[in-house]
Amino acid sequence: MSRIGKKPIEIPSGVTVTVNDDNVVTVKGPKGELTREFNKDMNISIEDNVITVTRPSDSKEHRTIHGTTRANLANMIEGVSKGFEKALELIGVGYRAQKQGNKLVLNVGYSHPVEFTPEAGLEIEVPSNTKIVVKGYDKEKVGALAANIRQVRPPEPYKGKGIRYEGEYVRRKEGKTGK
Repeated sequence: MSRIGKKPIEIPSGVTVTVNDDNVVTVKGPKGELTREFNKDMNISIEDNVITVTRPSDSKEHRTIHGTTRANLANMIEGVSKGFEKALELIGVGYRAQKQGNKLVLNVGYSHPVEFTPEAGLEIEVPSNTKIVVKGYDKEKVGALAANIRQVRPPEPYKGKGIRYEGEYVRRKEGKTGK
């Protein structure tokens, strides 16, 4: 049995969860509202502010989506109550980020600045000119925007320059002259 799938999910105060007949779950909280359609085979039940996800059989298909369904539900609840954030850091001479209105403008060694405009529900902060923080209530969108920003100049292994996640380890290589 799935260890993650068996865990019950506590609903914090201020968050409302509704499940309709087609397994479409809507979660409303102080940060926002998320709606997601889950597999119709999964049984999602709410009793006494606790959500449990059960599967109808032990077939391979049901086992594969059991833990995923529970994890996605837990992420929705955590997102609308606390929110998610990903931090990125710029490493390199002359690499800097700045916020112009709602847009993020990156100068990372190209002949032109690279601009990002976050979609609704996402927010970009620039606490210093070498640090970027992406915040939002949808974990998938926060991760996707952070990955797109990192993709502009991924860290390279020779000098370590580029945009990396905070705390990310980049394995360094020796150059041609190294023996």
